[in-house]
Amino acid sequence: MAESLVEIPLLGRVTAGLPIEAIEVQETISVPANMVRKDTYALRVVGESMIEENIQDGDVIVVERQESAANGQSVVAMINDQEVTLKKLYIEQGGVRLQPANSSMAPIYLRNEDVKILGIVSAVIRQP
Repeated sequence: MAESLVEIPLLGRVTAGLPIEAIEVQETISVPANMVRKDTYALRVVGESMIEENIQDGDVIVVERQESAANGQSVVAMINDQEVTLKKLYIEQGGVRLQPANSSMAPIYLRNEDVKILGIVSAVIRQP
């Protein structure tokens, strides 16, 4: 039996400088229905900051829109209301650490008020 597919918005690139909410939906992507939660969208990954989580440059991530995340989850986060990034989230005393899953890259330390969680990564799609 064929797996059922659904269309979700592909909102752009995760490293874009604009807030995701400000990006007009230009295209959609078909994903297996079991990857889709209530408020789901997709982003194309640019860069290698998450390669140790097997998220590579050019992959598409499926993101469940929510404003909180558990320690260690891969999140799409907005920094200082400007830059959108994909990192692992760690809540620490006095703030937040956004940790790349790439040992050659440094973590980003922020005050709680300087970071906004936009969603958590629920799936990764590798496109040929």
